Amino acid sequence: MQVLLGLLILVTGAHCLYSSNSDVIDLKPSNFDSSVIDSDHVWIVEFYAPWCGHCQQFVSEYDKAATALKGIVKLGAINADEHKSLGSRFGVRGFPTVKIFGHDKNKPEDFNGPRTAASLIDAATNAVSQKAYAKLGVKKAGSGNKQSKDFKDIIELTDENFDILVLNSEDMWLVEFYAPWCGHCKNLAPIWASAATELKGKVKLGALDATAHRAKASQYEIAGYPTIKYFPLGKKNADSVQEYDGGRTSTDIVNWALDKLAENIPAPEIVQIINEKSLRSACEDKPLCVVSVLPHILDCQSECRNQYLNVLRDLGENYKKKMWGWVWSEAGAQSNIEDALEIGGFGYPALAVVNIKKMKYSLLKGSFSYDGINEFLRDLSYGRGGTAPLKGAQLPFIFEITPWDGKDAEPPQEEEIDLSDINLDEKDEL
Repeated sequence: MQVLLGLLILVTGAHCLYSSNSDVIDLKPSNFDSSVIDSDHVWIVEFYAPWCGHCQQFVSEYDKAATALKGIVKLGAINADEHKSLGSRFGVRGFPTVKIFGHDKNKPEDFNGPRTAASLIDAATNAVSQKAYAKLGVKKAGSGNKQSKDFKDIIELTDENFDILVLNSEDMWLVEFYAPWCGHCKNLAPIWASAATELKGKVKLGALDATAHRAKASQYEIAGYPTIKYFPLGKKNADSVQEYDGGRTSTDIVNWALDKLAENIPAPEIVQIINEKSLRSACEDKPLCVVSVLPHILDCQSECRNQYLNVLRDLGENYKKKMWGWVWSEAGAQSNIEDALEIGGFGYPALAVVNIKKMKYSLLKGSFSYDGINEFLRDLSYGRGGTAPLKGAQLPFIFEITPWDGKDAEPPQEEEIDLSDINLDEKDEL
């Protein structure tokens, strides 16, 4: 489906992911405020890019939710790659981003639940409920509650959604089976929430009330509370479950999960920046992006360049649990990136680590070697080292270039002068 949709977009040149008969409303800067901000309706709005694979995968679920919520909550979608002003206005940094415009339209809430129709419906009905309570001048129980916010990254599981969210997913999951009255479960709750936030985007953490959802508790032979089960990365079935045998601190849970993740994930690809899509695909959804600028091919031929790339590949293997993006460019090829990161003042090669969500970066000032970069990345991992705001507070314009073919470059040929065609006076001047 994703491939066919991608081909359809390329062939037709379409800018909208949703068909004209969809219940998803196409939004643009010309109709956004009148339709959404000035409306009494609760709106859910997806900010997408037509080339984004995750956006294409999301289409069917978002369509289903729009149909189910018709007459209750309006669902809209805006091509934020084309209409960048709206994406910038609401702080959109990646695709797809879904925001809920409820009681306070100027401060929409981020939708952080699973990308399923059921999860969107739950979020929509909750937003309607909050808006109705607000009109009464009453704050809904749990709304704006600090504990509720702290637990936002734990995914609530039930007998009905367990197979859809866990078994049908290729993500890695840790699932806590708990009982509301259990003292040990209450002690684990804030620890589980902290681990869920730290692992967000890498490993999913769920929680299932085993006293209310007995079918799954029975299937997985839950005999005590809390019990934690591990569902590995990739395709799963009912027999995929394994026991969690780590410690019960947040650090223990995070490290155990990352170790398991590292067993199953390959080292990241070191991607050449050849256009905006290559940069966004490699870095946009990642917590950090390692950006290297290597010497020009005339100054450092293929053997030299591959030595630098091998250093980056070894480091990528070492830090693969971090799920960072890794990209590189040739000196001068992406001058806007160099300018935004203030790279080049120390010569080439150069390296910076960028946090795209915060639009901040850290610049390597030591040696471009395995040990030098490793020390720099290790310090960043522990929160050490200074950062600077990305120039312009947005991703710079990326030039479309031809990818490196892996070969040496031929130096430019100097023109030879045929002295036989030059008169004597000109020869004397030469």
